[in-house]
Amino acid sequence: MAGLRVLLIPGSARTGSWNLQLAQAAAAVLRELGAEPSVADLRALALPVYDADLEAAQGVPAGAGTLARQMAGHDAFVVVSPEYNAFPTPLLINTIDWVSRLPEGMKSMNGKPTALLSASPGALGGLRSLLVLRNFLSINPAMLVIPPQFALGNAAQAFTAEGALADEKQARALHGVLAALVKTATALSA
Repeated sequence: MAGLRVLLIPGSARTGSWNLQLAQAAAAVLRELGAEPSVADLRALALPVYDADLEAAQGVPAGAGTLARQMAGHDAFVVVSPEYNAFPTPLLINTIDWVSRLPEGMKSMNGKPTALLSASPGALGGLRSLLVLRNFLSINPAMLVIPPQFALGNAAQAFTAEGALADEKQARALHGVLAALVKTATALSA
């Protein structure tokens, strides 16, 4: 398991984002599992809303290539997205849309094991958006989205001051999803 590179992709850039906190908590678990996690910053990519006319006139923005190269350097992904009206965030979908416009972008995502996580102030924890996200990522860039997923409800009260999950049952569930990701990615890289 040592040396497995996992890129966490938070679909929220909001200050104080529960999904960014969840990504950081997941990174700590991945380190415990012997993986080497890193966290992408989608806001820093400065990608405009996807528009075919814009692409035709100006090409694919440099930020899409930056993320494609970052993704290519990783063995697996953890996509962490809040739920906006039962859908993943526009930031996340737009980013994947731009990266997929590059041949190397599609190659950087295709077939890579991916785990889905979500945090929400509601009781369902963003579960509805994970259904949409699973379908989108499995078809468009053909990521290998593993069956287990994690939806963290009541996220405003879910974290300790140190950033870990406060509830032991939730912590075990998160660990289980990430252990399944590491196991899958390790088996595929063997």
